[in-house]
Amino acid sequence: MTRRGWAYGEFMPHDITRLHHVGHVVSDMTQATALYQRLGFHVPPPGVPALAPSEGAAPEPFGAANTHADLSRSFIELVTPVKPGNVACLPPDARIVPLQAPPEKLPLVLSRIEATSARLAGWRDRFEGLHILMFSSPDVDGTGHRLTAAGVEHGGVNTVGRPVETPNGMRTEPVRYLEIDGAPEGRVGVVADVDPKFQHTRRLDHPNGAQELVEAVLCVPDGQLPLVRERYERYLGRPISAEGPVTLVAEADLPDLLPGELAPALPALVACTVAVPDIARTRALLAENGLPVRETARGEIFVPAEAALGAALIFREICAGA
Repeated sequence: MTRRGWAYGEFMPHDITRLHHVGHVVSDMTQATALYQRLGFHVPPPGVPALAPSEGAAPEPFGAANTHADLSRSFIELVTPVKPGNVACLPPDARIVPLQAPPEKLPLVLSRIEATSARLAGWRDRFEGLHILMFSSPDVDGTGHRLTAAGVEHGGVNTVGRPVETPNGMRTEPVRYLEIDGAPEGRVGVVADVDPKFQHTRRLDHPNGAQELVEAVLCVPDGQLPLVRERYERYLGRPISAEGPVTLVAEADLPDLLPGELAPALPALVACTVAVPDIARTRALLAENGLPVRETARGEIFVPAEAALGAALIFREICAGA
């Protein structure tokens, strides 16, 4: 079956069915949201947690700010670490979310947010680009059991709440996920499929026509491809295939796949791919917005990493109804 014949990263029935999201770690959220708008995505203002430094004081942002370019069943996340009280990296319309937690749980919540922020800062200092790769599963608990049986260490299934703006006000979408331990390329894990009850809150009419996130490209050192392939086959529970959701490429072969691209570090997530119905329309929009466009060895188009804050963005045409 050709690439244009498979439907948005679907595979044979399994506990991991597609990508859930990738995370683009950036230094300046204002710059990043402006870039993604030029790339043709709707990107809402980012949200950032805030906490009052003392009783009676105004809440100050800290931890991490993030926003999403939502797709049908996946998304691209933009995220940046935020030092307490520092709003210089945030756009003026950033949504400040006062932190609410029972007093006895607040220290734990704070430590987790601070740890997340420190991890993000470490990844950003390594290079600005993709550092988060999360797969989607209809049965995240079953995935956890399979990974354990396969000898893949992880932190177990956790549940967090994500604030979602709806016509009836803010609601909290429960998100169940697990993180795999020790992946040198960044945060790798599995998230429960998008809750259909919140599907109507996602804005999907992107000017570039993007419909789904279908691939992440991981570049690895020459000679280590077999080891990384074996690791990802244990994550997925099946052999790596040419039809996604992750493409592995050795450093020496990266220019053949993505002409002109160089990996900033190894291993590194160097690109992600979104499906569009009309590649000519997408190409025209990118050109109109002054973005450089190259062609991949597979006949797709992409915006190079040097023009996209360290992460190449590939656009793949997939026929309507495929």
